[in-house]
Amino acid sequence: MNQINKSIGCNVTECKYHAQNEPYCSLDRIDVTHHEEPARTKESTDCHSFEPKR
Repeated sequence: MNQINKSIGCNVTECKYHAQNEPYCSLDRIDVTHHEEPARTKESTDCHSFEPKR
């Protein structure tokens, strides 16, 4: 799963899907969710695919 997906930029190095040496995600796709409806700002959304490194 450590393939780099250059279609998904990411700088959250604490995520187990971070591509480690480059600022990208290694997932084929991510799920984005919101925590207020309707979402009107970046801060009201999150990457729901995030999992912490172990």
